Amino acid sequence: MIRVEDLSVRLGGRDVLDRVDLDVPRGEWLAVIGPNGAGKSTLLKAVMGVLDHRGQVVVGDRPGSSLKPRERARLVAYAPQTPALPPDMTVFDYALLGRTPYIPYLGRESRRDREITAGVLARLGLTAFAARRVGELSGGERQRVVLARALAQQAPVLLLDEPTTALDLGHQQQVLELVDRLRTADGLTVITTLHDLTLAGQYADTLLLLAGGRSVARGAPAEVLTGALVGEHFEARVMIEPGPGGRPVVHLVRGRT
Repeated sequence: MIRVEDLSVRLGGRDVLDRVDLDVPRGEWLAVIGPNGAGKSTLLKAVMGVLDHRGQVVVGDRPGSSLKPRERARLVAYAPQTPALPPDMTVFDYALLGRTPYIPYLGRESRRDREITAGVLARLGLTAFAARRVGELSGGERQRVVLARALAQQAPVLLLDEPTTALDLGHQQQVLELVDRLRTADGLTVITTLHDLTLAGQYADTLLLLAGGRSVARGAPAEVLTGALVGEHFEARVMIEPGPGGRPVVHLVRGRT
């Protein structure tokens, strides 16, 4: 569903991404991990088409360079790490923005657009919040509203940049469980960036480890989350052991004082 070949991005006179490849089949969840500054968010923005890049991005069977913005938005939905959330906009109206690729220029949303938006809010347990202002919501509720806008696009590919940022433990789990259920129900292809290595290992099918703008490892969670790779690229002392389903759990190991 998403294929990236030799993707490179240069920003501020330096190479932020250097010849990155990835191939994510339909229905798979890929988590992009790596230390700060590795290029994780840049990769998602380049796939979405909001950053100039070298190399090729293919969505389905269509080169990304051939897609007009509205066409791309019908194929790929993107939820940024720090979205602009107008505090006075209602939850319903914010989620309705996801229907923009289907609304004619200078036109208005149709009854179907409003029905789709209402259906998405219902699936995310947000119907009771529809008339609430976005600025009145908690962190976990705002994350669900951002996800609602992305899902209202009805795109087969979902890009989520750090969807658990600033959430407490329970809300992190709720958001990721929700993404996993929707992925299974709708056959979505999901690409996320995640700082928490254990969460990445618990939920994603495949991990891509970036360091210095390059792909240094890709594979099943147990293949990528090893003491050697984590120690080298995160400069951390860790212990990794099997968790539920054999998926890796990463523990920090305190150094001697």
